[in-house]
Amino acid sequence: MVRKSPNICPQCGTPGHSVDNATIKCLISTSLHRVENVKHYFCPDAGCSVVYFAEDGSHLFLTEDLRERVYQKEPNSDDVLVCYCFLHTLGGIRSSITDDGQSSIIDDIKYGIQQGHCACDWRNPEGKCCLGNVVSIVKAGNVS
Repeated sequence: MVRKSPNICPQCGTPGHSVDNATIKCLISTSLHRVENVKHYFCPDAGCSVVYFAEDGSHLFLTEDLRERVYQKEPNSDDVLVCYCFLHTLGGIRSSITDDGQSSIIDDIKYGIQQGHCACDWRNPEGKCCLGNVVSIVKAGNVS
């Protein structure tokens, strides 16, 4: 049965954004037989254990189904990765923020992207570039 709003997480009601099935296949720790050929969405709600859900509501992938911890699900854990390509953690980003509100990690990620070393569409559970998340953390400042 197709729900009226296919991008709404069936567990928490939070709108999700589309994620390529290749991202899910790279990150789940369960059989790839579970990845049906339907559109999937990423649930960003930290209080929800659903990471991916099918637009037709047929199946879910939970945090325990993934090989990686998910920053959006653990937004206050200093040891969770925010940048999955260049292995920058939340704590590392926070500690890199200088007194003038800058971080060399942003430059490191930009350099990696320019060099063609970025693979966010496969490595980041969100299925898109992490740079926006990193910039938001830096702008928020070194908050513990």
